[in-house]
Amino acid sequence: MNSKIEWNGKMKFKAKSGTGHEIYMDASEENGGENLAARPKEFLLHGIGGCSAMDVISILKKMRQFPETFRIDVSAEQTEEHPMVFKTIHIIYYFSGELDHEKVSRAVELSQTKYCGVSEMLRKTAEITYDIKYE
Repeated sequence: MNSKIEWNGKMKFKAKSGTGHEIYMDASEENGGENLAARPKEFLLHGIGGCSAMDVISILKKMRQFPETFRIDVSAEQTEEHPMVFKTIHIIYYFSGELDHEKVSRAVELSQTKYCGVSEMLRKTAEITYDIKYE
């Protein structure tokens, strides 16, 4: 895995992954940016949510559980001292459809305890909690 980061003026950067996909990052105006893209730490939250979401859907398919809808909300609290790292991360898994709640709970638990490498990396500095809700 690799990433190449290219400065695009002020505080805007383009990142290109080894798979050829590009994303942009920027800082807020008060930090010298133009607020044109997400912050680098926001991508960590996207990463933990995306990693777990892919795990959960994959596990549920194997369990023959097919959500009508599924989404994840991720929030984090940072330390106040530099380097400002995440101290808590909370994930809410939202499901709808005809689902076996025990199987859904097991899929989420497996993602968080066994499969999601992003969760495991971030768990080194942050307490990660989660809830499951049905809509």
